[in-house]
Amino acid sequence: MTGDRLEEQRVQAAVRRHVRNTAFAEAEKVISFALSDPQVQEVRARIEVAETQLGRELCARLQPFQDRYEQAVRDSDAARLTRICPGKHGRWGRICDLDVGHETSMEEPHWGHNSEGRPIAWVGSAPDD
Repeated sequence: MTGDRLEEQRVQAAVRRHVRNTAFAEAEKVISFALSDPQVQEVRARIEVAETQLGRELCARLQPFQDRYEQAVRDSDAARLTRICPGKHGRWGRICDLDVGHETSMEEPHWGHNSEGRPIAWVGSAPDD
């Protein structure tokens, strides 16, 4: 009886994995379709321009934060890195270089750099936060 129960549990686990994987694949298709819409692409481009412009405007004042982040990465300084904002939108190519809690204490948007190393600023969070 124990062997039958274990087999049943394995089958149920496999079914759950299959259902979850199928749902994720379907969601990815829907998201890809929506993001490929020309109007969505236009809005995305406008947002990117605005975020890049704001990032450049804040650069002179906030560049020391990026310098500190890069030094902490070079030194593998985990203690310093844990005090930096967790707004690492890696999937979107963004890393926030400001301190934890900056959005409330300094009233600043997230500010840091994108995957090309250019300064960028953004408001809100991304799904992979």
